[in-house]
Amino acid sequence: MAVKQTAGHDRLGKFAPEFAHLNDDVLFGEVWSRESELSAHDRSMITISAIIAMGATEQLDAHLNLGKKNGITKQEISEMITHLAFYVGWPKAWSAFNRAKEVWSDDAD
Repeated sequence: MAVKQTAGHDRLGKFAPEFAHLNDDVLFGEVWSRESELSAHDRSMITISAIIAMGATEQLDAHLNLGKKNGITKQEISEMITHLAFYVGWPKAWSAFNRAKEVWSDDAD
């Protein structure tokens, strides 16, 4: 079962309550919890790929950490970013690798 997401309410609840509701309750509460349709692991891979493609590095760290919690391995993230480099651009891949190295730094080589 998915962990209740509260980042929207915690960070934006007073400033943008509707956005916080959509983020926490709809996106993470309803969409991400539909694991019989698509696993959290696969949702993380898709989301991380989209964030890298957009160059939205502010959100990348949180989703890399979530992806690791959802079972993405060091080998998978490395292969995923390498593959994406050819489609989204070399500089975006470099940026993503620098962040991924930090998230998976405690994993054995």
